[in-house]
Amino acid sequence: MKVVLIHRKHGGSRSVELGRWSRALLSLCCLGLPLGLVALGYFVGQQAEARAVRESSLDSMQDELASQSSELQGLRARAERKLQALSMGLAELQARMTRLDALGEHLAGIANLEAGEFDFSQTPAVGGPLAPDYGVDLLAPGLTEDMEAFAERLSRREHELDILESLLTHRKLDDQAWVSGRPVEKGYISSGYGVRTDPFTGKRSSHYGIDFAGPAGSNVVAVASGVVTWSGRKPGYGNLVELSHGDGLVTLYAHNQDNLVQPGDVVRKGEPIALMGSSGRATGSHVHFEVYKHGRPVDPSSYVRRTRR
Repeated sequence: MKVVLIHRKHGGSRSVELGRWSRALLSLCCLGLPLGLVALGYFVGQQAEARAVRESSLDSMQDELASQSSELQGLRARAERKLQALSMGLAELQARMTRLDALGEHLAGIANLEAGEFDFSQTPAVGGPLAPDYGVDLLAPGLTEDMEAFAERLSRREHELDILESLLTHRKLDDQAWVSGRPVEKGYISSGYGVRTDPFTGKRSSHYGIDFAGPAGSNVVAVASGVVTWSGRKPGYGNLVELSHGDGLVTLYAHNQDNLVQPGDVVRKGEPIALMGSSGRATGSHVHFEVYKHGRPVDPSSYVRRTRR
């Protein structure tokens, strides 16, 4: 194959003879160049498509991660709210338990229980054999229901203890108002109720009370709670204290060395109201004790022998 080369400037020409291998190389270049360009374009297109797929997948993964992160934040917020609600519920239950402990101590005091029989300041003694561990999920759906059931049980116990407190308080008030027992802390009965020989005249006369002899200056105590209606001197009685207990009952304490209360004072059962003495018409240190029922004197012996209800 002959190739003719023409020089544009000088107008001359030159021919080049191509051999068989040169022709083959030229043909290969002419055919290979387009094919190479096509292959290069295909490769570049594949790379761009792969890059686009990767970018699309990455965007999809980022969107999914953002969605999962938002969902996780929502779950965390709900869990925190639930824990906060449980913590508040637990604090309320603890406050109510503290109130129940205080109420229990108060009721134990009212009921006069022995020391240590019900010690509400100590944790109750419990025990048992070793058992397999029982896992509890703090966020388990049943936990809220369990706490609500426990709160309902606490409400019932509070109501029951309130009723018991009311009953015990009324019972204590009844015990306080129950006329019973001796009007002295120390002493003995030196003269009974009824007809007797008068210690000053030697004649038979009525004695409307009971005399309790004892040490001078010892306490004279109220046999029931009541209101002081008289505190002062009366002829024959000397220093006298009179108490009204309601329901028509009145008690008198006479011949006192000194009265410790004033009219209008409210006294409790067993509270000292006077000091034993021998004022008035008396032969020695004692307290003259009378009981009136609806204005009429009655034998105090039945009240002295009474026991607490």
